[in-house]
Amino acid sequence: MARVGQVKSRSGDRLTDRVGIGVLTRSFPPGLVDEVVSGLGRTEKRSRLLPARLVVYYVMALALFASDSYEEVMRRLVQGLAWTARWRGTWRVPSSPAISKARARLGPGVLAALFDRACVPVATPDTPGAFCRSWRLVAVDGTTFDVPDEPGNVARFAKPSNDQGQGAFPQVRLVALAECGTHAVFASAMDSISTGEQDLFGRLLPKIGPGMLVIADRNFLGHDLWVAAAATGADLLWRAKSDTRLPVVTELADGSYLSYLVQPGTRRRGKRIPVRVVEYTLQASESEHPHKAGEVYRLVTTILDPDAAPAEDLAAAYAQRWEIESVFDEIKTHQLDARPVLRSRDPDGVEQEIWGILLLHHAIRDLIHTSAVDAGLDPDQVSFTRALRAARRQVSDQAALSPLPPAPRRARRHR
Repeated sequence: MARVGQVKSRSGDRLTDRVGIGVLTRSFPPGLVDEVVSGLGRTEKRSRLLPARLVVYYVMALALFASDSYEEVMRRLVQGLAWTARWRGTWRVPSSPAISKARARLGPGVLAALFDRACVPVATPDTPGAFCRSWRLVAVDGTTFDVPDEPGNVARFAKPSNDQGQGAFPQVRLVALAECGTHAVFASAMDSISTGEQDLFGRLLPKIGPGMLVIADRNFLGHDLWVAAAATGADLLWRAKSDTRLPVVTELADGSYLSYLVQPGTRRRGKRIPVRVVEYTLQASESEHPHKAGEVYRLVTTILDPDAAPAEDLAAAYAQRWEIESVFDEIKTHQLDARPVLRSRDPDGVEQEIWGILLLHHAIRDLIHTSAVDAGLDPDQVSFTRALRAARRQVSDQAALSPLPPAPRRARRHR
């Protein structure tokens, strides 16, 4: 008799080995998932009702069907195969507590490692809007997620506070790097709401490098972070706050000027970091946000040669920073069906859930990019919502192949 949580199979094959989830198995093949699971020592020592590979796909499916219950999401993963007579009676949809225990066994590390392995920039030099001259346009920004008001979540993530008191829910702060031309998130860090965006961005610096132009809003510009980011070899284009001291050293023909950053508190004694400043006023006709018309922008860049990147080109490139705002809207409004609070009631589950959300978004954005290239379109012309709906439909029409050959059928005897 099988123990609780174990499944017997005469053929050695399992229904859960055959689960395919459309766009996800395209981006994250079973072999890669198994490799990551094994590398972190999460491979099962006995056959379980919920093997690690299935749980990985299941966590991503939670982000695909954000409004469905735990059990209903599991049904969607297996319903395309469960009718097969061969599997009848050998697998059942686990209860919500059993699913929660399986998620706890897996932990957040596997999903984080899978993201690190598989989620990379996807744009090619021909992708519209993905490059400024020779630089790949990359934007960094932060967002927050509300999580259930449970003691563990409060202890790990804390609640936001202001003059009015504490917020109702603990919050996770997340900072992400995304390609502007494809919306593909290829690096992310998360922590308590008390952790600043600059600190989280510092954890992502190994993900940027030569050939990238990293665009950031004024909340990120600081001497130490600028020096560390520039040391990666990436070029930077960050907006400065209105009170940032940027003296004019040399005026350039394109209207920009050379200046420098000095470490705060050192005044003239600090080492000067040379930068170039592009200053302009946003016109209403040029902005997707009319309320910002007339606002003065000062951009600081590591690209000191105006011939390499004229001021007008850099101002146009900075406008692409808004693409990462669209990324967060795609995730929160569409992918998560505007759910105000995440599902997971414990800190490890919260982190695991967010990695699943990011993995799903990258998979859909990668598929959109491939489809757009094949059709000769700008990826921005392909609806994220439609692609998301298509991914949901695919689950019911799975055609994943088992990693093991099917058991041979016995020939019927004729009387």
